[in-house]
Amino acid sequence: MADPEFQRQALEHLDALYNLAVYLTRNGSEAEDLVQETYLRAFRFSHRFQPGTHLKAWMFQILRNTFLTFYRHREREPAFLDEGELESGAETMFHDAPEKDGTSVEAQTDLGRALAELPEEFRTILLLAEIEGLPLEEVAQIMGCPVGTVKSRIFRAKERLRGFLQDYGKEFRS
Repeated sequence: MADPEFQRQALEHLDALYNLAVYLTRNGSEAEDLVQETYLRAFRFSHRFQPGTHLKAWMFQILRNTFLTFYRHREREPAFLDEGELESGAETMFHDAPEKDGTSVEAQTDLGRALAELPEEFRTILLLAEIEGLPLEEVAQIMGCPVGTVKSRIFRAKERLRGFLQDYGKEFRS
């Protein structure tokens, strides 16, 4: 079992792991199960963690690998966040999101839907790099690909998001 200090440090990343799990699974209860399994694996294999490396990136890698192993193979319908879910106090993936008013709820809902349309490898890289703020080298390690691939996937993900959201806010530009 993991030592108490490792457990304390690992639990600091609970919210970030849950946010990614929600966007991978598209289901709150499955996200909770995925995060729980991630922590079980992290604690079980804590002896493999190399002190001095980035614990958050290591935890994200465990979460992603667990998702790919157990959850990705299931067929599921895309599930989108309803405005009602956001208004009822559901967590947002944007850590520094402003207070929820009608406009911000609509923007979060539209962005959530657009993100859900992205292929998993684009969505995960974009969330890790842009939302969680991980360095590209760590994102590459988590995803098991070169940094150049991470950069190109971020670019392509943003281009697709622009396409999905091209009509968003036209009334403000006119």
